[in-house]
Amino acid sequence: MAVYRIGERQIEYTLRRSPRARKASLSVTPQSFELLVPEGATDNQINAVLDRRRAWIIETVQHMQERAKAQTRVYQFVTGAKIPYRGRMTKLSIEPFDGSLVEINFRNGFQIRRPRDLSPESSDAIIESTLRLWLKRRVRDDARDFVRRLGARHGLKPRGVQIKDQKHMWGSCGLDRQINLNWHLIFAPKPVLEYAVVHEMCHLKHRNHEPEFWDLVARVQPDWKERKDWLDKNEHLLGWERVEASV
Repeated sequence: MAVYRIGERQIEYTLRRSPRARKASLSVTPQSFELLVPEGATDNQINAVLDRRRAWIIETVQHMQERAKAQTRVYQFVTGAKIPYRGRMTKLSIEPFDGSLVEINFRNGFQIRRPRDLSPESSDAIIESTLRLWLKRRVRDDARDFVRRLGARHGLKPRGVQIKDQKHMWGSCGLDRQINLNWHLIFAPKPVLEYAVVHEMCHLKHRNHEPEFWDLVARVQPDWKERKDWLDKNEHLLGWERVEASV
């Protein structure tokens, strides 16, 4: 992470260099912002861009901090607790059984069976870990389905799709044609996840965000703006924070 200093304040951001970038551009990521610059940009040129956009940076970072405070908090993974899933808050139903591993199913809510002999001290952590794995597999399967259905139709064929725990971006497309997606996209409505996949697939042909890139996105997904707007406005809903109950 790079650091931009405003007085005594230090703001972390992602600096990305690209041989295809013609000029510098700033964009918002889930918890920070990203600066894309041409590969040969100097430190002085980078600092000049940041200084010109100082007011925007301060406003954006404050806005993201306010949204972070509104993130879903989970105190215990027990029946009646709720987590976000596909754009809405969804209840958990948890019951003990005689198996040895936590089992998860989804039918109008999460049905979670936990081993009867699981200690209360370890129950929350094990249920949370298993639930995260289940969600990551679901977003992976959805993303691969979108690639198969939309990629071949438009000549966009990535080498593969990987689901990652990314802190500062929703997705990326490497020079190796590998698409990476933030697993937190499973908390967004399915059409929004589809937009994120389309966005990264279009980077297979256009590595920047010039008009040609957005023209391609529009050909693949004509209503992409509505889906992107939802993501921009509701990013604070995509995930949960587990909070230890105070005694």
